Amino acid sequence: MTPPRWLFWHRRDLRLADNLGLAAAAVATPAVTGVFVLDPALLAAPDLAPARLWFLLESLRELAGRWRAAGSRLLLLQGDPARELPRLAEALGAEVVAWNRDVEPYGRERDRQVAAALQASGRRVLVDWDQLLVAPEALRTGAGAPYRVYGPFLRNWRGQLERKAEAGGSALAGGLEPVAAPTALVDMAPEALHEPGRSLWSQLPLLEDLPAAESFGTPFAGADLCPCRPGEAAALAQLQAFCDGASGSAIPLFGYEPGRNLPAEAGTSALSAALKFGTLSPRQAWAGARAARATAEQLGRGAEALASIGVWEQELGWREFYQQALFHFPELAEGPYRPQWKHFPWENHQGRYEAWCEGLTGQPLVDAAMRQLNASGWMHNRCRMVVASYLVKDLICDWRWGETAFMARLVDGDLAANNGGWQWSASSGMDPKPLRIFNPATQASKFDPDASYIRTWLPELRHVATRDLLSGEIAPLERRGYPAPIVNHKLQQARFKALYASLPKL
Repeated sequence: MTPPRWLFWHRRDLRLADNLGLAAAAVATPAVTGVFVLDPALLAAPDLAPARLWFLLESLRELAGRWRAAGSRLLLLQGDPARELPRLAEALGAEVVAWNRDVEPYGRERDRQVAAALQASGRRVLVDWDQLLVAPEALRTGAGAPYRVYGPFLRNWRGQLERKAEAGGSALAGGLEPVAAPTALVDMAPEALHEPGRSLWSQLPLLEDLPAAESFGTPFAGADLCPCRPGEAAALAQLQAFCDGASGSAIPLFGYEPGRNLPAEAGTSALSAALKFGTLSPRQAWAGARAARATAEQLGRGAEALASIGVWEQELGWREFYQQALFHFPELAEGPYRPQWKHFPWENHQGRYEAWCEGLTGQPLVDAAMRQLNASGWMHNRCRMVVASYLVKDLICDWRWGETAFMARLVDGDLAANNGGWQWSASSGMDPKPLRIFNPATQASKFDPDASYIRTWLPELRHVATRDLLSGEIAPLERRGYPAPIVNHKLQQARFKALYASLPKL
């Protein structure tokens, strides 16, 4: 008896292991075919970063091989998912189409349209949460409202994870243990693929091979500099190296605090792109942290190692806080959370903004960070906060300009995290503390004390004394073409505070 055919639609879950929607499909039937839709609405977007396109295409290349190894295949469909997925399901005779849910406004509306079109044709839809450790609907205040402040959210979120861990069991059954990748899947009948005049290739906009990056615009030239590596295998290897150490070496997670704040050191996991594209699941990341905690206790590594693990878990919590905030408040994608910020008198000096984008502001730490971003598609998180504060509170440019610039460059550009981070830096978001202003010189002295990071990304200043690099007070003859500061931090800080004080108290 022929098993029923199901389709699994990949989006932000480019892996086979611990993929909850795919695992549920494989439990129902071995006849599962994968599909990824190259959606013009996303691939033609003006803020599509070449680095993200590179990561996506390389991850899809590996994913296709994993589907073949499991016994089935990954189809590449090009076009509007709401039109093309129902046509593919009909051509394959697929009874069910499964996928994992999304938090972004575009993704949610797209999914509603796809589900309606499939159901109108008599097919069933199976959807699940996969990109979050706790579903958005499960996290509410005592009054039943979504969380707007991180601290209370974190306590509830951690509590739910602890209860899941105590209950045990796999993630497919509501626990936290990652689910193994499906095996022994059943491929489509050959005639569906190759029979002349009736093959899928002649009926649908299917691609037999991945397109080249050049077909979508400028290819990414910074792959060798980017610490984020595409594909499921690379993500798992990075996680293991971070949480377990490699070949008996030190375990980076044990020194995450303070290592995560030092941009010259490899003190972070570099897994942000893997989590954005789903080449790694949040449950795999959480399991890595739990295993590292057990190792630290077994080795007697003490409070510092355990505290570092806890800080990384909190960072996973920040990721989920921003994801859930966007789910409950989709208007965040369009503007500030705090209504008074709609009235802020931004100066929006185009020349200063362009200098910021190119790393030519005359502030060495800011410029080093922006050049790292432009060259590698990635920026250290401490530096993201510094350059965001500088754009908004020194240059007095609208934070949405920076949000757009980041999305057009970042390999890990994620709407929820990017928007949440920029609103945090601008003080326009969900945070009880209204103002934070970072002094670039103070930040450089504290987190890059020997100016190693600055010298790496500003090679024209390698000859300058460390003290002058940190302060930004570089003598004209020492600059050798590097610009003088375009603004005075102290004066601009005072100006920003005055503008902020003028906002209506809403």
